[in-house]
Amino acid sequence: MEQFLKIRNGAKVTPTFSASESERRLKMLRDHMASEDLEAVLFTSIHNINYFSDFLYCAFGRTYGLVVTQDKAITLSANIDGGQPHRRSVGDNLVYTDWQKDNYFRAVQNEIGGRKRIGVEFDHLNLQNHAKLGDALPGATFSDVGAPTMRMRMIKSDEEIELIKHGAQVGDIGGAHCVEAIAENVPEYEVALHSTRAMVREIAKRFPHGELMDTWTWFQSGLNTDGAHNPVTSRKVQKGDILSLNCFPMIAGYYTALERTLFLDHASDRHLELWEVNCRVHRRGLELIKPGARCCDIALELNEIYKEHDLLQHRTFGYGHSFGTLSHYYGREAGLELREDIETVLEPNMVVSMEPMIMLPESMEGAGGYREHDILVIQEDGAENITKFPFGPEHNIVPA
Repeated sequence: MEQFLKIRNGAKVTPTFSASESERRLKMLRDHMASEDLEAVLFTSIHNINYFSDFLYCAFGRTYGLVVTQDKAITLSANIDGGQPHRRSVGDNLVYTDWQKDNYFRAVQNEIGGRKRIGVEFDHLNLQNHAKLGDALPGATFSDVGAPTMRMRMIKSDEEIELIKHGAQVGDIGGAHCVEAIAENVPEYEVALHSTRAMVREIAKRFPHGELMDTWTWFQSGLNTDGAHNPVTSRKVQKGDILSLNCFPMIAGYYTALERTLFLDHASDRHLELWEVNCRVHRRGLELIKPGARCCDIALELNEIYKEHDLLQHRTFGYGHSFGTLSHYYGREAGLELREDIETVLEPNMVVSMEPMIMLPESMEGAGGYREHDILVIQEDGAENITKFPFGPEHNIVPA
């Protein structure tokens, strides 16, 4: 039986981005390859394969790839996916079969051949596959392209920013539907379902040629608000509950988010006090995001507000992160996070969030997780906030 093959089942779909945008990305990569004397690059991560080929793979325990040289770009996919990877890849596609063990690495060998200087993603390639890659490409030396490509992705094109703006607008729609579904004794999952359905339908309307996958909502209540990534449960919302709205539209592998603190019917005085402090941090953070600012300096200044109220020890993560090709199960542009240890300087066409959070355990008055989240596009002379959903006590105490 064949080790690999080509499946041409149907015509190429309408791509997410223009041909010139795809060419821009590959030129950026190939310029880097030339400067580092790399003869080929093998991407294995979902985010880089998506970024450079427009193909968003579903691993399900299998290995995928994108081989780029100075004259070709070809995705490597499993036979289980049929012709979908070819239809979705901007470049060519090669399918490997399951008939023999490690046919994936034979496919890599077929496309890379005798080239000796190969770029790979050190932050994604595991030890087992690193060893197998060495066996498939004897005499090759491997250099990291994970960090350099992350820096490439941090600066967004105009087309990317336009797509991200659509995502933010869809998130606002999801937020409105989330609020619409909140009522006493309604379980978290019902609120989340109402929000997610609205977002998926809106994405389908705006991007009729795209795939619909991975848009989701985390709606948390009471104790469940203590973690930013806590999944929905069957807990039923009660009056006076602290609530956390988290809407995540996914468009062609591009993640956006809307996150808000809410209460049903009323909030205690202590809850209001803590909420107001977090909103103060959020407002100041929005002011600090501008070209020339360092990520670490933003974090350090915002820390001082929490210190004034003896709340810094209740902060749970950094103040924001980059947006683009990332998701809850892949990708992260770690060099563009608003944390004390990140010295990256904000530049035009970067896209970052402002999302301060504090969490007080149930043993303390005002217990719960408080979080607001806006997305900002850095411009030449400031930043555009593309999140329009309101925040704070004056807007988000939901009537019972």
